[in-house]
Amino acid sequence: MGSDVPLLAVVDDDTDVRVALTRLVSSAGFAVETFASGEAFLRSIEDHEPDCVVLDLHMPEMSGFDVQGALASGHAAVPVVIITGHDTSESRARAIQLGAKAYLCKPVNDEALLAAIGAAIGGMSP
Repeated sequence: MGSDVPLLAVVDDDTDVRVALTRLVSSAGFAVETFASGEAFLRSIEDHEPDCVVLDLHMPEMSGFDVQGALASGHAAVPVVIITGHDTSESRARAIQLGAKAYLCKPVNDEALLAAIGAAIGGMSP
C-alpha cells in the first residue's frame, strides 16, 4: 500500500475470469496482480499488501473462506470483495462474517464490481 495507483489482487482459479477482471480493473486505472490460487496469493502478500483483494470463494485446495481466515489473522486491513458462481445464503453470511466488504455473484456486473472495489478501499480512485 502507499502507491499513488491502488493495487488490486485478483484471486480466482479460472483463467478466463482472471483475464476479464484484469482487463476491467486495468481499464479503470488500477494496478492489478492475479493469482490462480489462494496459496500463491498468500505467499505474495508477505512481500507487499494490495489495497483490495477480489477473491473467488470456490477454488480447489484453499477456498476463498480459507484465504479470508488467513487474511483476518495477519492482514486484517486488506479489504476483500468476494465473487462467486455458487451463491447461497450461507456462503453470503459466512463471507460477510469473515469481513468481506462486498459479495457479488458471477457473472459480475462491471459497474457493480468497480463500485464495490472503490467502496472497499475507501473511495480511493486511480
